[in-house]
Amino acid sequence: MSKRNSQASKQAARERLRQERERQAKRDKAKRQLIVAASIVGVLAIAGGIGYAVVQNNQPTKWEEAAKATVVAPANTSGKDGTTVLIGDSETDNVVHLYEDPRCPACASFEQNIGETVNKGMEDGDYKLSLTIGTFLDGNLGGEGSKNALSAMGAALDVSPEAFLDYKAALYSAEYHPEESTDELADDAYLIKVANTVDALKNNKEFQNAVEQGTYDAWAMKMSKTFDDTEDVSSTPTIKINDKVISNPSSVEEWQTALKDAGVTK
Repeated sequence: MSKRNSQASKQAARERLRQERERQAKRDKAKRQLIVAASIVGVLAIAGGIGYAVVQNNQPTKWEEAAKATVVAPANTSGKDGTTVLIGDSETDNVVHLYEDPRCPACASFEQNIGETVNKGMEDGDYKLSLTIGTFLDGNLGGEGSKNALSAMGAALDVSPEAFLDYKAALYSAEYHPEESTDELADDAYLIKVANTVDALKNNKEFQNAVEQGTYDAWAMKMSKTFDDTEDVSSTPTIKINDKVISNPSSVEEWQTALKDAGVTK
């Protein structure tokens, strides 16, 4: 009896071992299949990620798209794509033409020193004031602040020439003009903050919507191209009086002398 029980026990033990080995083999096979599947998924995910990145990198930027978009020109402009900005009601043939870049520190210095005097001469009828704004500093320094600020300036010009000039003065002011190496002007909220210091633009929803929606982005790109295509302008600010480039004045006295030398007298 004991002998038969012992034999049966051994057979049962061998059977349990065989079954356990089969179960383990199945588990090992399933594990290998999961590892292979996970590896395939991982490879596909990496490939997909790389493909997505390549596609994204090949997508045109907002400003590249704007350069090809239909132009919405601000009010108070003229010429092809509204890139001529000529301010002043005088019948005079005298024209002062300013070429600037919103991020330009020298433009800010010019505006702070004699901007009011330049504007007053236009208001007094001594000359009309023409402006061409470029964005080359975005290319030189990286970023998009000049383009974004120019688009916002278009929104201000759409309100009125006076709002445009006041907004330009605010953007170039000692309080709000950022270092050229920074890109604060790329921030719509910052542009609106500066605009809120200008009476005609303060809490002006139409202006704010135009800034946030990029209404004048395409116009800004056309204006910038006009600046780039001007052969005798290589830096900012460049100032012309009756189409003749003058040395940049640093004081009211130098500005008045430049006007007198150009024959712009009352």
